[in-house]
Amino acid sequence: MAPALWASSVWESEGFDDAHRRATAMRADEFYGRYANPTVRAFEDAVADLEGAEDALAFGSGMGALATTILTLCSQGDHLVATRQLYAGTLALLQGPCRRFGIDVTIVDGTVPGAVADAVRPGHTTLVLVETPSNPRLELCDLDEIGSILGPFTVVDSTFATPMAQQPLAHGVDLVVHSATKGLAGHNDATLGVVAGERELIDALWGYGVLHGAVASPFDALNGVRGIRTLAVRTTQQSATAQHLAEWLDQHPGVSVVHYPGLATHPQHDLAKRQMRQFGTVLAFELAGGRDAARQLIDGVGLARPATSLGGPETLVCHPQTTTHASLTPDEQAECGVTDGLIRMTVGLEDADDLVRDLDRALG
Repeated sequence: MAPALWASSVWESEGFDDAHRRATAMRADEFYGRYANPTVRAFEDAVADLEGAEDALAFGSGMGALATTILTLCSQGDHLVATRQLYAGTLALLQGPCRRFGIDVTIVDGTVPGAVADAVRPGHTTLVLVETPSNPRLELCDLDEIGSILGPFTVVDSTFATPMAQQPLAHGVDLVVHSATKGLAGHNDATLGVVAGERELIDALWGYGVLHGAVASPFDALNGVRGIRTLAVRTTQQSATAQHLAEWLDQHPGVSVVHYPGLATHPQHDLAKRQMRQFGTVLAFELAGGRDAARQLIDGVGLARPATSLGGPETLVCHPQTTTHASLTPDEQAECGVTDGLIRMTVGLEDADDLVRDLDRALG
């Protein structure tokens, strides 16, 4: 019932002609581990099915998936449009290595209708990159708008949503990217990235990925497949608990604002209802007491745990300003809405009322 673990990094050929066939075949999964692996292939097939894609390609991390996608599709002198609502590591990649390699990067506010399309330069823009919902404030981009952009390749980082909440390819987007370390694998014991889309595009990514070398481990891929087997039931409960916590926090006197697409007060709640089946397992909230209140909460939780990942069975809290977005300058943090009092919470599988009591104690 469970897929087999193929730990081998190299396979013996049957002779001269067979060795040549394997060495020159597209994604031969019994040749050399950097080219393909049967266990990794099982994970890729599962993700492709979930996303309604022709194919998928796994990587050793979400950043490996993003870096390979960008460097496959963009060359020196090309133009890339991205939203500012991105994970800090993605922003660092765009503003550092990409610009150093001569890729022209334009950053826009993805929550403004039409802003992404308006930034596209016909005949020059090669790639459009958005993240929705975004890290850490759960801001959204309109998937229909992104999918309708003609000319450049369109890429959506859908890590926070998982395929249980949304399928960007169904909106006309070319490629969907996940840090599968998070919700897809879902147990905090695998480091994976994955890209899904049309087979021709995925084959192009594979051709560069073999050289880039950010390949997925078969051990992690096996854990990724295991996580996918329970993805629907996990995210259904986690999303329901996240909604419960968001509504409770929204009434707490120590909290000034809650960022969660499932709340009617979220500025993009109508968009969330239109393009998401679940509102997600992650929420963020601003503490009225600023950094001191954030320290009190992080140090005071008992059931929830201070850690920076997301999507696993344990509820985690972090202070983005000093952890996930610490690499940004103060001005960049302010532009991304990362404030002194912002807390990001990824909801696990604990009882919702137990988590409320834990937060209530920590908030004082």
